[in-house]
Amino acid sequence: MRYLLLGALMWLINCTGMRLLGQDMPLSGVLLDGHGWELVASGYRFVEGPAVDRDGNVYFSDIPNSRIYKIERSGEVTLFADKTAETNGLMFGPDGRLYGCRSGDRQIVAYQPDGRRETVLDGIDSNDLVVMSTGEIYCTDPANKCVWYIGPGRQKRAVAEGFRPNGIALWPAEGTLVVTDSDAPHLWAFRVESDGSLKFGERYYHPLQMPPRVRRPGSDGMTVDREGRLYVATSAGLQMFDTTGRLGGVIDKPQARALSNAVFGGPNFGWLYVTCYDRVFRRKTATRGAPYFLRTRIP
Repeated sequence: MRYLLLGALMWLINCTGMRLLGQDMPLSGVLLDGHGWELVASGYRFVEGPAVDRDGNVYFSDIPNSRIYKIERSGEVTLFADKTAETNGLMFGPDGRLYGCRSGDRQIVAYQPDGRRETVLDGIDSNDLVVMSTGEIYCTDPANKCVWYIGPGRQKRAVAEGFRPNGIALWPAEGTLVVTDSDAPHLWAFRVESDGSLKFGERYYHPLQMPPRVRRPGSDGMTVDREGRLYVATSAGLQMFDTTGRLGGVIDKPQARALSNAVFGGPNFGWLYVTCYDRVFRRKTATRGAPYFLRTRIP
């Protein structure tokens, strides 16, 4: 059975355009000497959901204060939206709107560039989401232990169940969906089918590192870079995995408090931004992000 699963995963990788690299992918290929974490914004209650637009501007939520902020490429921080009903996860869609999990109202919403919002779906519990280049949406629902798919016609259906999904991300070619479970020492990978369903669910990225005397990894939000490396926020730091699911290293947290999420943004998408409890940090990297609006396949 294990060989069948491994075979299915190899087929999954080949068919989604990801590049299998035989050599190790250590942190030395990502981090730059002399470039550490820089404080971008502070003074919030709990920050989450960083999302990047086509110009490299980064948006994030201050969940308890029900606000969304915008970080310009220049580093200036401005208020984007107020009274957001504790909006959590954020991501830009192909229509240029900012989609969000409006947790307090049990809605998925989309914000126009001027901050006006439209309800995409009512009556849904959601924590984090991804929006595909086709406009389809996947979101996590830890309370009901499922991943929802929102397809054409804005109808929802559960496509993965039986665990506590938290963070969610797509490989650059959009053929593989990765989901975290904060209590489990691994990340789930699923093949995305043409009808939105998920197949071949496997504990693909593992083992997650944990600090001494900590029993759960606290894995949360994720991002990917142009080489297909995946970065996941955990209690141990920002853990980096290669395309084959091997751990390449752990980037230290910028402060001791909870690390919740990450995204590549800024000029040329070459800055790695993280939300860390009450602050947002960034650092210059040797790679860059791979949002779907830049490309959908690794060359």
